Amino acid sequence: MALTNNKKLNDWLDEMIALVNPKEVVLIDGSEEQAEQLRAEACATGEMFKLNQEKLPGCYLHRTAVNDVARVEGRTFICSRTKEDAGATNNWMDPQECYEKLGKLYKGSYTGRTMYVIPYSMGVVGSEFAKNGIELTDSIYVVLNMIIMTRVGTAVLEAMGEDGDFIKGLHARADMDENNRYICHFPKTTPFGLSTPVTAETFFSARSASLSESLPTSVRTKAGWLSTCSFSVSNIPTARLNTLQPHSPLLAVRPTSQCSSRPKHTATRATRYGA
Repeated sequence: MALTNNKKLNDWLDEMIALVNPKEVVLIDGSEEQAEQLRAEACATGEMFKLNQEKLPGCYLHRTAVNDVARVEGRTFICSRTKEDAGATNNWMDPQECYEKLGKLYKGSYTGRTMYVIPYSMGVVGSEFAKNGIELTDSIYVVLNMIIMTRVGTAVLEAMGEDGDFIKGLHARADMDENNRYICHFPKTTPFGLSTPVTAETFFSARSASLSESLPTSVRTKAGWLSTCSFSVSNIPTARLNTLQPHSPLLAVRPTSQCSSRPKHTATRATRYGA
């Protein structure tokens, strides 16, 4: 599918489409018109509810499934080449083993569903410090939250150009079975996630863009990269963390995510969607 002028991206899209078998593919262009169409569709299906627009303009209610929680540590794996590279506090799985396991779960998981292609930038689009990524998902809720948390749209594709690199992310709701829920990072390859919408919304934008950059830990530390939570809560570069999950300050998530500070009157992400 020649969705863009980037051959590497088109080839990857063809591979993922063949794997998950969506009924249609929609490119998220970043326009307010398209976002409003998605909100209307989610409201029409009962996935979201529009709140009182006089009291809460631009806000929606989204009720998640009872087992829909943020990323669970026990189901999160770093699939690096060696167990040592995953770090002492992270779960590790052999990359080939994980690809085989998830490949079976992903097969046909989008059947009858729409694949949303989300080009996003963590940082100012076109900046040398920004990280460009493509997230594939079958969840409107994930799309709408990515629009809030990152810079989304065709401008990212333009910044990538015909041969630009990008962080790959594939998410599927599948049947939301807790026993088959995985959030997996493959350094320098594709982050995979079979998870619920809330999990995916935090996982890809906040973590994948930096974790997938497989720089040696010492290089990251010397560069002064910070963890997302450390930066977004304090907004002060207080420490240089020697971990496998560093984030450049420009990659800090916006104040709609779990890690960030928020006004006391603002409801949690699981119950409220809005600007």
